[in-house]
Amino acid sequence: MSSQLFIELYLDEDVDVLLVKLLRARGFVAVTTQEAGLLGSTDDKQLAHAMSERKALLTHNRRDFERLATASSTATQKHHGIIIAARHDVHELVRRLLLVLNHTTADEMENQVRYI
Repeated sequence: MSSQLFIELYLDEDVDVLLVKLLRARGFVAVTTQEAGLLGSTDDKQLAHAMSERKALLTHNRRDFERLATASSTATQKHHGIIIAARHDVHELVRRLLLVLNHTTADEMENQVRYI
């Protein structure tokens, strides 16, 4: 598998889509659940899609994605990171997210769960 420097994001459906526009304006790759055509899909399917696209998943859904992260860490397939965000104003979320995106490589994010 090839190395990837920058973290690319897949936003769960509960994350404000404005966040994607703000991240793209800063040069980051970010895709919404709506753009992927997975609105209403299960959390398992959302994570599987993020994994298949080599993207870190951004969500507000702490309980379910902590469980999925634990389950995937025992499986043979690794995820590309899960970022669990507390609910804040979208600009505050961008500020917190940029701390991760600007200081963590995609390879370092593999199988990690980060809280912002």
